[in-house]
Amino acid sequence: MGDVIDYKIHGDDMQLVEIELDPGEGVRAEAGAMMYMGPGIEMQTSTGGGMFKGFKRMITGESFFITTFLHNGGGKGHVAFAAPYPGKIIPLDLDKVGGTFLCQKDAFLCAARGIEIEVAFTKRIGAGLFGGEGFILQRLEGRGLAFIHAGGTIIKRDLARGEHLRVDTGCLVAFSPSVSYDIQFIGGFKNALFGGEGLFLAQLTGPGPVYLQSLPFSRLVDRIFAAARFQQRGERTGIAGLGGGLLGGLISGDR
Repeated sequence: MGDVIDYKIHGDDMQLVEIELDPGEGVRAEAGAMMYMGPGIEMQTSTGGGMFKGFKRMITGESFFITTFLHNGGGKGHVAFAAPYPGKIIPLDLDKVGGTFLCQKDAFLCAARGIEIEVAFTKRIGAGLFGGEGFILQRLEGRGLAFIHAGGTIIKRDLARGEHLRVDTGCLVAFSPSVSYDIQFIGGFKNALFGGEGLFLAQLTGPGPVYLQSLPFSRLVDRIFAAARFQQRGERTGIAGLGGGLLGGLISGDR
């Protein structure tokens, strides 16, 4: 049973979640996510259940260690956790979704003490080989509130029984275990070579809720890396130096 915690989400595109704790209550968070904490809050860093637990979290992209922030003072205590990149923080009440929810690797931000972060592999070999970011999933288990983070704008879809939805594998954030997850080949020679969406899509089949993100972190990194390489090529060939950098900026889209 997770601790009963209250929270408030601040911000728009670079959000943080502030957790309010009563004496004796605690919240678990990924190492390095804490932004600030008030009087009476004590940090307890551990593997969260032994070395095996720590290694399982590492497989999902999280830290080997997890930190519990316990309120040992009087009155109300506060601790806040910041999102790692532009996007939204999604609160998940596990009591209302059957005690379990699946999410993409690196999605976990923080949760009420008592909620476990496990590894969930896809059930089919096709999904395992070609699922991209959806191959290794996190499974959040327990009772209470958990918070995950995703990039860009977040959309929640409640799929009816038997309803299908095909999604770019990187845009899939989280879904209920009642939702069937598989990988579908796009097909078509031109689609495969020139479609720009990858060879495979995640196919989701209801019933259950699904969360989607408009800006996967991998896509953001790819764009930044591509822009950096273009800038380096321009500097080497002297383009960026023409006209005090104006021409290079116009070509690269910065002006």
